[in-house]
Amino acid sequence: MATILAYTSPGLGHLLPISALLAELSHRGHTIHLRTLSTAVEIGQRLGFTTDAIDPRIERIELDDWKTTNPRASLKLSVAVFGRRAVHEATDLAETVARVHPDALLVDVNCWGALSVAEAGDIPWTCFSPYTPPLRSPGVPPFGLGLRPLPGMRGQIRNAAVQTVVMRSIERVMLPPVNRIRAEVNLGPVASLDEFLRRAPLMLVASGKPFQYPQTDWGDAVQMIGHCPLDPGPDAIPGWLGSIDRPIILVTTSTEKQADTDLVPTALAALANEPVHVVATVPTRQPDEVTPSPNATVCRFVAHPAVLDRAVCAVTHGGMGATQQALAHGVPVCVVPFGRDQFEVAQRVEVAQCGTRLHANKLSPLQLRTKVREAMTMTDGAKRVAAGFAATGGVARGADLFEQRMLGLHAG
Repeated sequence: MATILAYTSPGLGHLLPISALLAELSHRGHTIHLRTLSTAVEIGQRLGFTTDAIDPRIERIELDDWKTTNPRASLKLSVAVFGRRAVHEATDLAETVARVHPDALLVDVNCWGALSVAEAGDIPWTCFSPYTPPLRSPGVPPFGLGLRPLPGMRGQIRNAAVQTVVMRSIERVMLPPVNRIRAEVNLGPVASLDEFLRRAPLMLVASGKPFQYPQTDWGDAVQMIGHCPLDPGPDAIPGWLGSIDRPIILVTTSTEKQADTDLVPTALAALANEPVHVVATVPTRQPDEVTPSPNATVCRFVAHPAVLDRAVCAVTHGGMGATQQALAHGVPVCVVPFGRDQFEVAQRVEVAQCGTRLHANKLSPLQLRTKVREAMTMTDGAKRVAAGFAATGGVARGADLFEQRMLGLHAG
């Protein structure tokens, strides 16, 4: 069996899905070494991985894209942060490889410095993306603005214009720090984000069709393995959940700082007189900062699978993990995107007809209640997406691909 070194960016939304894949690999007998955000070291240790925190300088570089609600400006802030972190990642991963001597690497898509070091080395490596990767695909709009696909020549012209105007402006921020690091590890420069990410011999994407647009084709080196849920275990199910005797609506906010603080209070007001019970999570706040309505429970964290087993709808900020987790349970969603990749998530929800979307600048109790009621009629679409996720083969197929292409192992 092999020793696998996994390296993640400092985000819980990235650690959890990659840990689901690592848990499957560990179950197959491989030894897992994990470097991740300091506050989540205990999660890796609980799963049986040798787990350490990444260089603290990486975590000190805050993801500050919450400062704007403009998608293009938000992307620029994000890529600037990834570029500043990359310098420290490169050194951090190189030193860890020298210490651990792994047989294979699994690297988070947002870790540009670590990806460059992996490419420059002689150890087999895979990139893991917990969200829709910003890769080009015929008929699919450029990533970032949440644009709806358009057919025919009209779509081609629109997509080309966006690629030229929007993506090039983002790449002007992204390419200099990436190419500086690539030069330091004796790699040639790349001319686009797409070219950079396609350097990975294998990319595993935590998603699937029909949530991803039907025409999406990233090539054989990019494989979708469905939603990657991390089993929270029976001990994570709260006792109070059993006392709720109404259908549940789950309301989730981001695990990273973001301007989504109005979502939970608005949802509580919108659903206060509905025949449901609201379970709301506020991972970046204290629950007592939110005044619950009589038909609501507010907590910092809760095991979403146990809640979703009884849910009729999920209201999300559009995070890939929370949204896909609801859909994987066949639960329709109402998405209120605030930034990051959430505009892309919201657009895919609408196209797949598995839920509704409400623009953050239109967020109000009346508007949200209307959108939630509409979403609750879209269970069939959510079940189609759930079936699509299951059809990818999930983390079991992801582990198969990793073993076959990185370790030269074959089933049977």
